[in-house]
Amino acid sequence: MRQSFTAVIERNATLTGEFTTEPYEAAWAREARWFVRVLDSAGHAPRMLVRTQISPDGLHWCDLDAGTEQSVDPAEGPVHSWPAEGFGGWLRLRGTVVGEQSDAASVKVLIYLALKS
Repeated sequence: MRQSFTAVIERNATLTGEFTTEPYEAAWAREARWFVRVLDSAGHAPRMLVRTQISPDGLHWCDLDAGTEQSVDPAEGPVHSWPAEGFGGWLRLRGTVVGEQSDAASVKVLIYLALKS
């Protein structure tokens, strides 16, 4: 019997500059999908550039697929999603919040990780 679980990784988090999310142990899962819900944003054209990272132990990290970066642009809607495939034991996101000008861009988000066995 297949099982599923959705973890709330970040709740009402206001992100600026470079960030990493809390890690989540997902070795039991065969499928994973990230959901980022944008609650608010500030600055001139803010957006998030994020990469899925994997770890064998929750301490040492590398990008899941080198060169694969997701753009989360609030102007494109409030909910963004992408799969994570072929991952190891632990998952997290590493990213940067950027804007078009040198002002302090920020994005307030909910980040979910949906897992299925």
